[in-house]
Amino acid sequence: MPRTIWSGAISFGLVTVPINVQSATEDHSIHFHQYHLADQGRIRYRKVCELEDREVSQDEIGKGYELTKTQVVPITDEDLSNLPLPTAKAIEIDAFVPLESVDPLKIAEGYYLQPAGQVAAKPYKLLVEALGRSAKVAVAKYAWSGRERLGLLRVKDDVLVLHAMRWPDEIRDPAELLPPPVEVTDDEIGGALALMETMTVDKLEGPEFHDRYTEAIAEIIEAKREEKPLPEAPAPEQPAQVLDLMAALQESVTKARASRDEDAGPAEVHELPAPKKKAAAKKQSAKQAPAKKTTAKKTSGRRPRSA
Repeated sequence: MPRTIWSGAISFGLVTVPINVQSATEDHSIHFHQYHLADQGRIRYRKVCELEDREVSQDEIGKGYELTKTQVVPITDEDLSNLPLPTAKAIEIDAFVPLESVDPLKIAEGYYLQPAGQVAAKPYKLLVEALGRSAKVAVAKYAWSGRERLGLLRVKDDVLVLHAMRWPDEIRDPAELLPPPVEVTDDEIGGALALMETMTVDKLEGPEFHDRYTEAIAEIIEAKREEKPLPEAPAPEQPAQVLDLMAALQESVTKARASRDEDAGPAEVHELPAPKKKAAAKKQSAKQAPAKKTTAKKTSGRRPRSA
């Protein structure tokens, strides 16, 4: 059973749900150590005091904030556990929003929230049912590991999941990455949509969705352990030199169908659907004239956080 990495409560108005936080993911990567090539002695990192030039034990080590090169403000674990923040001991729900309104770029690692004891069972179930019926997710704040963070609460298989989120000012503006202005035709867009349709799946399951890199590393380790020849890397497929975009799309659709054991006949490019319109403005009364378009004001950034 995964270990509890944080204990506290979810604050939902005047409702409190005691919970234990556990990691929702596992790392199946193969990890390596560093060794001395001459004798295979393990290479380790030691913690050394720069002033005394000696290795120090863990009980001699503390945290501190460097004001200047010669002045450090010591910070203890007790200081951090008594922060003057409501989110220091609780995951505080601030708002509820539709999931589609959250930019996936802001969503980070996920954690399972386990009800802490029988007293938490009913308010926990209440929040699960309310989130499920509303088709919304909760936006919360919490303070872990020396900083306050945004979080997204949702339901997965009747269990509450907390996703860490990045603050708006942590997302870089992608405008500088835009390509130079170009035009694409409706036929080319239709060809891309046909390829997308051919590659569409119902679930992220199947042999194509697994970690081939870790498998390859495991094969190399096993071959070396048994002193067998290393597995040969497959020759990379040389991409065809296709200069025409439509021809490339047609060939891609044909190959995608062939890989799925479908009829590899000519690709069908369907009629291009109309582009989605922007969300309509709020309805006005019949007596009111149509509102003029306004430009949304840019919200001010959050105050910079200390390093």
